Amino acid sequence: MADPAGRTDSGCYEPASAPADRTVRVRHKVTGTAKDVSITYSTCRGGEVSTSQVTSKRLPWTKDVDTKGFARGGTLVVVLGESGGKVVCSVTVDDDASRTSTASGAFATATCSGF
Repeated sequence: MADPAGRTDSGCYEPASAPADRTVRVRHKVTGTAKDVSITYSTCRGGEVSTSQVTSKRLPWTKDVDTKGFARGGTLVVVLGESGGKVVCSVTVDDDASRTSTASGAFATATCSGF
């Protein structure tokens, strides 16, 4: 059930006008110089959150998720390891503008949200 702002109990936002059976592509992308990162990404679909994690991934990294019943509220979080470096995360839904964030230094975090 959604609150007055449209957010469900899972933290997802119900789409205002997108049909539930429409398939959208969510592209998660991380670039940069960091050699030691932890990547966690979540996508809201059908009012539920689907979360996955990739650890110690070499960059660049891209993950496309095709989903039906998409709702706003997903995140992409990149945490740099002890060796530091710099990362840029970006998330694009279909052909909409990307959400981006940058982080640099040991244990720094870049978070892309609001998509």
